[in-house]
Amino acid sequence: MQRITKFFSDIAREMRKVSWPKRKELTRYTITVLSTVIFFALFFEVIDFGISKLIRLILE
Repeated sequence: MQRITKFFSDIAREMRKVSWPKRKELTRYTITVLSTVIFFALFFEVIDFGISKLIRLILE
């Protein structure tokens, strides 16, 4: 039981050392990640649509 208690107290001590981002940084990072994900989703959607059209054209 003492090992588990020490483990969690070590976690709490390490979490205090973490340099957490400020609200402005976090907002900027979130916008960057979301815009990147949306860009790649649209990019791959267009690529998928093009390949599908090409395959349909070849098979017909």
